[in-house]
This record gives sequence, C-alpha cells and structure tokens, in this order.
Amino acid sequence: MTAQLIVSVSGIRDETREHAEAFAEQMDARGVRLSLLVAPRLKDKYRLVRDERTQDWLRRRKSAGDAIVLHGYDQAATKRRRAEFADLPEHEARLRLLAADRVLEQAGVRTRLFAPPRWSASAGAVAALPSAGFRLLALSNEIRDLERGTAVRARVLAIGEGSPAEPWWCRGLVLGAGRAARRGGVVRLAVTAKQLGRSAPRQALLDAVDLCLHHGAVPGLYRWERRLGDTAA
Repeated sequence: MTAQLIVSVSGIRDETREHAEAFAEQMDARGVRLSLLVAPRLKDKYRLVRDERTQDWLRRRKSAGDAIVLHGYDQAATKRRRAEFADLPEHEARLRLLAADRVLEQAGVRTRLFAPPRWSASAGAVAALPSAGFRLLALSNEIRDLERGTAVRARVLAIGEGSPAEPWWCRGLVLGAGRAARRGGVVRLAVTAKQLGRSAPRQALLDAVDLCLHHGAVPGLYRWERRLGDTAA
C-alpha cells in the first residue's frame, strides 16, 4: 500500500506569516501542498479580518491548491487546560462554528473542513458540525468523513500547539513519520507557524517530509470530495 503524506500548518497570523511563507516555498519545491489550519481569532486580540496581508496570502495559497481548514473560532479554553472544542455542548459548538464560518467566508477562504484546536472535539461539537455545513473532521487519531460516516485511522505527529518542540521530540517525530511511511499508512505532520521560526523544529519537519517522500509517500491534503451518486448538499 502506498503511503499518503499530509502536512498542516496552524497559528498563521501577522507575526508568524513569514515563517509559514518560507516553509510553504520549501514544500512547493518538493511538490507538497499544505493544509492551512486557520482560526478567525487568536490570543493577544488578533483578528483575521483586520489582517489583510494574511488574508491575501491564504487566498493565494488556496487558489494554488492548498487546503484551508477551520481550526476553531478563538482557540480560547472553555475549561481550564482544555482546548476550545474539547468540552463544548452541541448548541455552543454550533454557534462558534457558524461565527467562524462567517469570518472565513468574509475573508474569501471558506471551507467545509474542520480540525479542532489540539485535535480534540467533544461529542457535542462533533454532532454540531454537519448542521453547520462541515463535511470532514480531523481529530488526533483519525480523519472522519461526516457525510459518509467513514473514518481513516492515522495519528497526528505534531510540533507545537500542546505538543513538545524539544530535540528528543523532533527526532521521534522524524522516526515515527518514516515508520508510518514504510508501512504504507497515512502520515499526518503538523506544526505551528511559530515553531517554523525555530531552526530545530523546522528542520525536523523538513527531514520528516523528505523521509516520507523517500519511502514513496504521495503528498495529499485534508479534503472532502463529492463522489458519483452522492446526493446534493
């Protein structure tokens, strides 16, 4: 079985966009498209709607073939030490999803794909996604097709956003990616744009991508595609 490689970048904003841009250029040179995880609001009062340069870059990347994935509304913990969507009831999750969807539509990067902050979603959040128009859910250990009720098991190998960035972790990420690629699995690499500004995490991601490609992994994206016979949405 041929392995598939999915590389995602989160935490893209005014202060980290240059790191994401440089990494994207390196991925372009390797023929690897990116899945860009986008949140309308981030800490320190960041608002995507006020950041026209990041909006423009995201639109250009989307037009070039990258995937846009909603990554929460404001990423604020709803309970102590819990990610934004990890404990939400269905009604509150739906409100946040719809609010985030409006912002991404306004920015010209609307998507039907969702990856919750820290890859964790409550049962209520999962239940709210289809009614809010979302068709694909990426969790820490699986990629779930919400319309067809199917899932692909694959663990996220991440640097940043709750995951360590120490040298030992980076080495483990490279080795884990290589093992998964050799076995023909889905290799999911994830990094925050902030960590791409550090040489060790950035090099670890590059090494992991190169190792996967060496083992014949086919670059892919988080995506949902309508198939012949599907009913209209």
